[in-house]
Amino acid sequence: MSKVSNPPHHRLPGLATLNRRSLLKTAGYLSLQFPLLLSGQEALSAGANEPVRLPGDLQTNRTLSAWLRVNADQTITLLVGKVELGQGVLTAVGQVCAEELDVDISRIRITSGDTRLVPNEGVTAGSFSMPYCATAVQYASAEVRHILLSLAAEKWSLPIDSLQVKDGVIASSTGQTLTYWDLVLGGALEREATGAIAPKDPSLYRYIGQSMPRIDFPLKMTGQSIFVQELRLPGMLHARVVRPPSYRSRLLSVNVSRAQAMPGVVKVVRNGSFLGVIAKRESQADAASRVLEKSAKWQTDTQMPTHDGIFDWLLKAPTHTVKAIKSQARASAEVVSQVLEATYQRPFHMHASIGTSCAVATFTHDGDMVIQLHSQSVFETGLSIAKMLGLPANKVHCKHMQGAGCYGHNMADDAAADAALLAKEVMGSPVRLQYTRAQEHQWEPYGSAMVVKTQASLSASGEILDWDLKLWSNPHQVRPNGDPGNLLSARYLEKPFDLVIPENGGPPNYAADRNAIALYEFKGHKVTTNFITEMPVRASSTRGLGAYANVFSIESFMDEVAAKLQVDPIEHRLRYLKDTRARDVLQKVTSLLGPKPVVKAPNMGRGVAFARYKNIACYCAVAFEVEVNPQTGLIRVLKAYVAADAGQLVNPDGVKNQLEGGLIQSLSWTLKEEVKFNDTTILSEDWASYPILRFSEVPPVHIELINRPGMPFLGAGEAAQGPTSAALANAVFDAIGVRLRRIPFTPERVREGMAKGQR
Repeated sequence: MSKVSNPPHHRLPGLATLNRRSLLKTAGYLSLQFPLLLSGQEALSAGANEPVRLPGDLQTNRTLSAWLRVNADQTITLLVGKVELGQGVLTAVGQVCAEELDVDISRIRITSGDTRLVPNEGVTAGSFSMPYCATAVQYASAEVRHILLSLAAEKWSLPIDSLQVKDGVIASSTGQTLTYWDLVLGGALEREATGAIAPKDPSLYRYIGQSMPRIDFPLKMTGQSIFVQELRLPGMLHARVVRPPSYRSRLLSVNVSRAQAMPGVVKVVRNGSFLGVIAKRESQADAASRVLEKSAKWQTDTQMPTHDGIFDWLLKAPTHTVKAIKSQARASAEVVSQVLEATYQRPFHMHASIGTSCAVATFTHDGDMVIQLHSQSVFETGLSIAKMLGLPANKVHCKHMQGAGCYGHNMADDAAADAALLAKEVMGSPVRLQYTRAQEHQWEPYGSAMVVKTQASLSASGEILDWDLKLWSNPHQVRPNGDPGNLLSARYLEKPFDLVIPENGGPPNYAADRNAIALYEFKGHKVTTNFITEMPVRASSTRGLGAYANVFSIESFMDEVAAKLQVDPIEHRLRYLKDTRARDVLQKVTSLLGPKPVVKAPNMGRGVAFARYKNIACYCAVAFEVEVNPQTGLIRVLKAYVAADAGQLVNPDGVKNQLEGGLIQSLSWTLKEEVKFNDTTILSEDWASYPILRFSEVPPVHIELINRPGMPFLGAGEAAQGPTSAALANAVFDAIGVRLRRIPFTPERVREGMAKGQR
């Protein structure tokens, strides 16, 4: 039972006021800048004519009833705009809600991702669900609890700090009791949050900090139909689209009569260069689409570089923006003794979702377009589709369902748009659209290829005097964002929508240049972004955005400098790393790795890398033990270690799952993955031409978390991506003395490096 007090205005310990550019483009939130987290004390400091700034996503969804409902059946409905992508966020926010309301977690019912029911929290991305959504839930729940207790105190004419509460039952010192369900009448929660009610003291936590079973696991483990790919509705039709042979193609002609006459075909749809078919069964839609594909005649341009030429292309392409995001000149006059340089390359990477993207759309007789989809941006995607179809924004109703896995902008939004385009042709019938494997592989927005050049000037004593990093990158953010031109098929319609010229993200989040500013403190430090908006292939957000390549480059180069100076790579990092929490995770992973063997085994190596994701989120250090076969060039990862600090832990097992999953995905990118293409088309169309890491290649992973009770929640979902790639490169160098700077580290590239004696 929890003792209640009337808390003072409260500031979360260690809180930094951070800004990000909102992705929301609905009315009232165009290009909105707002703080990440704000305490009640900061809220009170707002100007007299300004609304108080509220913590997390309460800032843009300020009414308590938008988040919480106290139900007559003795349950609590928690409404959140963030969605479940496999990261466990709904379990975690449920824990936070139950904790701050003082109710049993079994009473929490969560509704998420329904654009007519939940607060608009923008895109579920950027490792922002915990700092933005969970923080909003924490403060909203704490305030609702305070309101309910105030109602009881008023009813009994007792001071609020004399009351206790357990599982929604409020008790007075005189033995009187009331429940939450007795107290909520009418519009008690129809009020704006103040942000001034302090969350619980961490010493009182019952749920926060505990590893609890994921709420989505029982249905998944028992094979229930939880994924949108499994959704089957009464009277549902099936659809396929026919894609062009290349990005820059125009449909000249197609014979639709044969496909239209095939068994089960309901309608063939042509709109400009968009071509689709609707049928009663999926096999019928598939067969008809193949017939259409054979008869279609296209005008095709060959304007793409090849995958082997992409890095030269990036360096020569016209840059939309050249910007020094950090320019710290060295004030001291030490003489430069030597200058070291290196260039690192990351190819285009797929999301490579195991289940291809899918959506179900129904154009109702009331003129509503209802779409069940697995997008990370249900609000923005719905707005984009409304504009594409010429419908009022409020006539598109998006309802999130879980998909078969993706962190980033894959084809979930495109599937929703294509399903809606086709559903509009058959009013009243649900239309299910799912892509083929080749369509998913060849048409999804890839993670951008990048080139990163590093340079360090050193003093005679081995101190880094000047650090200079330059990067070249395509965009990492071309999500729908309310713009129909960012939906693939909208660009092929008879009245096409233009692709919006992408913008690069600014501080502190960044995009192409995410994590390009090293957390190390150098006397001179310069970082320059060369942002290239022309895209030879389709590109957008993958897990970590530019942080994967930037951390790979920074942490590989730190090791290269240490090797040149013949100093310990950990001590070398600690020399320039002043952030105590960063030092803690680096030293923790070093202790997990253990002391170096007295005699190093041949072809065996160890490597370490570190980053704080975006320099504002989770601290993460990764270490590997590897073995490299010099004859075959095959890298075998023997053991993996991770140390991380994600602030106040809510569900430690969930954080570990995210870090382990990120490490495994990053290993796959680093060892195997590369989108291949010629001057016309994408060549990576299946798992043979785009291999990914196999179960047999996944190493044992040992993870240690550093908990920070009372500190802000820090997003951990993308923290392991960059350190993994660099730790692997450093371990390979330790094993065979070969420095790998181009991803992926294929056996051919290892053998080539050994042949060249590449160091």
